[in-house]
Amino acid sequence: MSAPTTDIEKAAGVLRDGGLVAVPTETVYGLGANAEDPTAVKRVFQVKGRPPSHPLIVHIGGAEHLDDWVQDVPPAARLIAERFWPGPLTLVLRRGRRVPLEATGGLDTVAVRVPDHPVALALLTIFGGAVAAPSANRFGSVSPTTADHVRAELGDAVDFVLDGGPCQVGLESTIVDATGDVPAILRPGGVTREDLETVLGHPLPVHSASQVRVPGQHPSHYAPQARVVLVEPEHVHAEGERARARGHRVGILLPPSAADAPVTTHAVIAVPASMPAYARGLYGYLRELDQQGCDLIIACLPAEDGLGLAIANRLRRAAGPRPSR
Repeated sequence: MSAPTTDIEKAAGVLRDGGLVAVPTETVYGLGANAEDPTAVKRVFQVKGRPPSHPLIVHIGGAEHLDDWVQDVPPAARLIAERFWPGPLTLVLRRGRRVPLEATGGLDTVAVRVPDHPVALALLTIFGGAVAAPSANRFGSVSPTTADHVRAELGDAVDFVLDGGPCQVGLESTIVDATGDVPAILRPGGVTREDLETVLGHPLPVHSASQVRVPGQHPSHYAPQARVVLVEPEHVHAEGERARARGHRVGILLPPSAADAPVTTHAVIAVPASMPAYARGLYGYLRELDQQGCDLIIACLPAEDGLGLAIANRLRRAAGPRPSR
């Protein structure tokens, strides 16, 4: 889906005036501000309830603009950018002078990417700058993959919602730390570890925590209102029955391997066997189970290869220690 040019021009004007725009990307919708406007960037944190030490991702219009926003780009980062941009891949590099510390959580590194969405790219072209944008939702909650998700959660706190249709990847970008001698994945996402290793020609470590702060590493993240419990596929039905007997309104993300057994819990969503389809639908499934009144969601981790690694990462964060709400 594309947006009318008049809407894109209006969104660019909002950004120039220091406002906030919900921006569609191929991953999730972002809550965007002019990356060079510290006051606008601070407002992003206020609207989300996001800790100011938690960095944002700076979105640029093309790999040719990379040196405008960062410095000291190593060859491996150039190679990754050439292969995967536009796309769901974020590079962490040394911050350039145009990026204020407000956008980086006070760090001298910055996370930067080129989104693969025609509306986002048109907005960046018309705006003529960079857009700092985390996901357009309250901090720690389920990321939005439609414009309606943004409106439902943030309402009038967003100055303009640019509707570009449903997100086609559905999970946030892969974040790669390219500041060291060997690149490392700090957050699995829409570009797989296997694809990166093929391009780079060597194995890539995946760090669940690092000295470089990046989005998505909070212990609880991507979480619905319902508590998420992770079990093995063969235990899904038994765990659901036990929770129902304790009085819970149980929702199940039913894996294909358990789809043939009868289910008597409150709500059930059969997840696709296709990992791209599962990734595209995951956040919508979690929102739907919240809307159906579930207070507990039972899920299983997929095999952790390909996009399964990113899905497993999101489910683990969703099941992490519950923040106060």
